[in-house]
Amino acid sequence: MNIEDFRNHCLSKNGVTEEFPFDETTIVFKVAGKMFALTNIDLFESISLKCDPEKALELREKYACVRGGYHLNKKHWNTIDVNADMEDNEILNWIDHSYQLVFDKLPKRVKDTLITD
Repeated sequence: MNIEDFRNHCLSKNGVTEEFPFDETTIVFKVAGKMFALTNIDLFESISLKCDPEKALELREKYACVRGGYHLNKKHWNTIDVNADMEDNEILNWIDHSYQLVFDKLPKRVKDTLITD
């Protein structure tokens, strides 16, 4: 996976914005102001994604390229090495999972403003 594929997939989701709240190299993707994905745009060696706590543990046990979120709450975040022996579709599914976790917790009135047909 490359940075453009990652960025385009994140931005294809309803209501997603990209920001640089930490520094000029860490791009953060948010839905309704809530973070669901981030990466370093200069290195693009790994991405961090929100994850269901039980699934996060399962993925860490199953894949050597998945570890607890770097500088994040390790219960709810995974960091994935993107250059590992991992199918891009698998990573795209994890991005979808991360987005959906955040989206599902938004208030209904906010969700309604983000949903497009």
